[in-house]
Amino acid sequence: MNVAVIGANGKIGQHLVEQLQNDDKHKVVAVVRKQEQKQSWEEKGIEARLADLEGSVDDLQTALNGADAVVFTAGSGANTGDDKTLLVDLDGAVKTVEAAENTGAKRFIMVSAWQANNRENWAEQLLPYYAAKHYADKELMRSNLNWTIVRPGALTDDPASGKVVVGESLAPGSVPREDVANVLHRCLDESGTERKAFDLMSGESDVQQSLQAMKELA
Repeated sequence: MNVAVIGANGKIGQHLVEQLQNDDKHKVVAVVRKQEQKQSWEEKGIEARLADLEGSVDDLQTALNGADAVVFTAGSGANTGDDKTLLVDLDGAVKTVEAAENTGAKRFIMVSAWQANNRENWAEQLLPYYAAKHYADKELMRSNLNWTIVRPGALTDDPASGKVVVGESLAPGSVPREDVANVLHRCLDESGTERKAFDLMSGESDVQQSLQAMKELA
């Protein structure tokens, strides 16, 4: 499977690209915004392509050409304003969905946010971010793609524990970015995760066991 990782230079994206590079079942393409990022991945022997989420759908289509699956790990970042949240986390995500459909990709995995589907649980100080995630997720669910939406809790840079919990409505918590990447990686191959949206936190079960429980969700 040819897998394009959008936001490959982010912390989750970096973990995922490196995992996929070491997986014989997949060929990874790192999609980044800057030339120096592209060069850095290429120096590691990883194919990289340029695309700006604030650019055109055509440019994104070029970057996704030949991809069987797309994993969206990009974000505007905590130090940007609400305008970038709108342009990257919402419009950039939706344009990527459109580009994936137009290029014939079948699988799309979206990194969202804990309880983005439930307005009652949105953090007051992060309302624009949650709104962006909420509507980007909805547009993905309306698409013809075989989607999965992963809604992690508070992200940490702790080493992966390999132990997580997933569910439709989990209590607040945290999860290492490396474990998020592990879940995204496994979702590419684990049947039963298609057309499912779930919260993700650190837990007591290994990733494969946790994702197999997705089969029980409606």
